[in-house]
Amino acid sequence: MQPAPDEARRDAAEDAQWSRPECQVWTGALLLGTCLLYCARASMPVCAATMSQDFGWNKKEAGVVLSSFFWGYCLTQVVGGHLGDRIGGEKVILLSASAWGFITAATPLLSHLGSAHLAFMTFSRVLTGLLQGVYFPALTSLLSQKVRESERAFTYSTVGAGSQFGTLVTGAVGSLLLDWYGWPSVFYFSGGLTLLWVCYVYRCLLGEKDLILALGVLAQGLPVSRHTKVPWRQLFRKPSVWAAIISQLSAACSFFILLSWLPTFFKETFPGSKGWVFNVVPWLVAIPASLFSGLLSDRLINQGYRTITVRKFMQVMGLGLSSVFALCLGHTSSFCKSVVFASASIGLQTFNHSGISVNIQDLAPSCAGFLFGVANTAGALAGVVGVCLGGYLIETTGSWTSVFNLVAAISSLGLCTFLVFGKAQRADLSPAHEDL
Repeated sequence: MQPAPDEARRDAAEDAQWSRPECQVWTGALLLGTCLLYCARASMPVCAATMSQDFGWNKKEAGVVLSSFFWGYCLTQVVGGHLGDRIGGEKVILLSASAWGFITAATPLLSHLGSAHLAFMTFSRVLTGLLQGVYFPALTSLLSQKVRESERAFTYSTVGAGSQFGTLVTGAVGSLLLDWYGWPSVFYFSGGLTLLWVCYVYRCLLGEKDLILALGVLAQGLPVSRHTKVPWRQLFRKPSVWAAIISQLSAACSFFILLSWLPTFFKETFPGSKGWVFNVVPWLVAIPASLFSGLLSDRLINQGYRTITVRKFMQVMGLGLSSVFALCLGHTSSFCKSVVFASASIGLQTFNHSGISVNIQDLAPSCAGFLFGVANTAGALAGVVGVCLGGYLIETTGSWTSVFNLVAAISSLGLCTFLVFGKAQRADLSPAHEDL
């Protein structure tokens, strides 16, 4: 008696998953990859003030260069997820990392090509955004296919903690390099380390045959058979899918607003405060918070709690409780309390890694990368709008309270939507499996 198609497909998926040692090695490698992603991403913000002096940029021109990263970043999210679902997320990550590492390391050389420094730097940032935009959707696709559901939250949270590590590394080491050797050294540092990481993954975790096969598939065009098409109609008529997208949008938007405006808030509200305190402490808190959320989520699921119950609890922490601490920032005049509230808000937002980010993998493992790409594109666009709206509110009201109220309102929208419509049923969304 032959097994049913569902059982055969499930057995094949389990056979393709990493063993425990493989998962540990890949988790460490991807943690370092995420760290280097943020090292490269943060290089320009760290160097922007010095580069402005060297090239004579005003605030508007510097803003064009800084924001140009997101122009490219928004465009490749869906593409990255779809490629990850089709040829393997690890191959997409490695190919894109080799390109963004080279562009980052070559950025100082672009300044010597001519006098149009603004155009060359903007171009390099757009390219970097385009290439880094595929990373997290491809990562989501990879983990959804290779990691067991009972270990997925901790793995994703651990890898996600690399964003905080990368921000800290560039802020600390990059600042020293900037003072000692000038701004080009920061780009050489982050780009060079990325290329070394690519060499390590290529030689130790992947093979030449895998990359050649992936490049051949890309060159010939992706297959469009009935089993590889993204089921658009089935996917976007599910309330649980829209709940995941809206919740991811809210989480990303809230994070971008706090990330963009917290340094200015501290500098204007507490002029005598030390920058290294409010720029470092919240990220130091966020790293263990991210790891703890993953451990807690997997432990609760292994103890028998329903997956969706655990995911919603994580979102209550990541969107609900974090926004409460954000609101507190607008109602205190104490520097110490403000640092505590900011650290708590940023730290609790990492619980979203074990909530909505993993829920997307629960819903549609066969096209998780594509779905995450859609959600993250919406989040990135909303983040840009939210950051601009925050600046408008500060300018018109003269009060920081309005910005933190905006964060709370956006977070509440995503949380309520997910609590009402969120689900975690596993389905491959093939024509025979249309229900979530």
